[in-house]
Amino acid sequence: MKSRLRPMIAGLVLALGLVGCSSTTDSTPTTPQPTVSGPVVTVTGMAYSPASITVKVGDTVTWVFDDNGMAHDVRGLGSARSLLRSPLKKSGTYTVTFTEPGTYDYTCTPHPDMRGTVVVQA
Repeated sequence: MKSRLRPMIAGLVLALGLVGCSSTTDSTPTTPQPTVSGPVVTVTGMAYSPASITVKVGDTVTWVFDDNGMAHDVRGLGSARSLLRSPLKKSGTYTVTFTEPGTYDYTCTPHPDMRGTVVVQA
């Protein structure tokens, strides 16, 4: 009987130890997101979301970079080339205030399939 009891007790002690070490709280540290007001484009999941945004002249658009450590940027196409020029970013924000009406198309330099548009109305 003693020889059967020891493995059972050892298993019970191991099981209780594992239960005591479990946690229902995710302790993964999260990067605090900055407080942003106004129109926002989130850069996540290899996409700009929303892909197209309409704003008014004078509005400031904020891009929030949060794609699990993958670096992206905002690079203007055509006439937007001189206005939209963010650095490559893994996190944080990039903002632009639009002072002229028009359509501003942009892409991500390392991921040219990522496309976005800001439509600025008077």
